[in-house]
Amino acid sequence: MRAMVDEETCTGCGLCADICPEVFVLQDDKAQVAQDPVPADSEEDCREAAESCPVEAIQIS
Repeated sequence: MRAMVDEETCTGCGLCADICPEVFVLQDDKAQVAQDPVPADSEEDCREAAESCPVEAIQIS
């Protein structure tokens, strides 16, 4: 599983990093993917982070 953040859409709210800090980090006021591919034990949290993003800036594939 892979996660991608659209930095143009991201507002830097930090919700994804709060939900799934193993995969998402805030850098320069934008979310970034810290682990690619997503570790198997973080996939559920990663999906939750993507679904919780208020601006839908996270894509999962």
